[in-house]
Amino acid sequence: MADKLIVFYSRAGENYVSGMIKYLRIGNTEIAAGILSELTGADKFRIEQMCPYSESYNECIEQARSDRNNNVHPDLKIYPKNIEQYNVIYLGFPNFWGTMPMAVFTFLERYDLGGKIIKPFCTHEGSGFGNSINDIKKLCPSAYVKNGLAILGTSVERSKDAIEKWYKEGIV
Repeated sequence: MADKLIVFYSRAGENYVSGMIKYLRIGNTEIAAGILSELTGADKFRIEQMCPYSESYNECIEQARSDRNNNVHPDLKIYPKNIEQYNVIYLGFPNFWGTMPMAVFTFLERYDLGGKIIKPFCTHEGSGFGNSINDIKKLCPSAYVKNGLAILGTSVERSKDAIEKWYKEGIV
């Protein structure tokens, strides 16, 4: 039984890439989660909102901003039944308005991650983690939040070496 779990939120459809709106069949964070899964052998869980944001980039960012501004924590389609067996949680997400998507907040609030190691990774187009590390620490005050890895979305498909280095530096 694996003691590591990759929990990730990813967005396909229209995305902002290198200054342009581009259609992505697979979201950048899902690509990074797949690379990490190959390296670690960890189980994976995808966070999906019950009511997903629009595939239109401009509509999506307005929906995400509204949720953040109104502190809306959307319901998720499914939740893992049990995460007790996992000692390490790799938490992946795109940077939405300076932090994690609100669905990631929903996930983190559902579980007691006390004593677990959280290793965050995010995809972005220049904003890095924003406030997300502090938000994780507030939501999971008794977890051990380790150094994260911020991956530029435009280079995610070429990020295996960076992900592997980050993984190996923090092997627990």
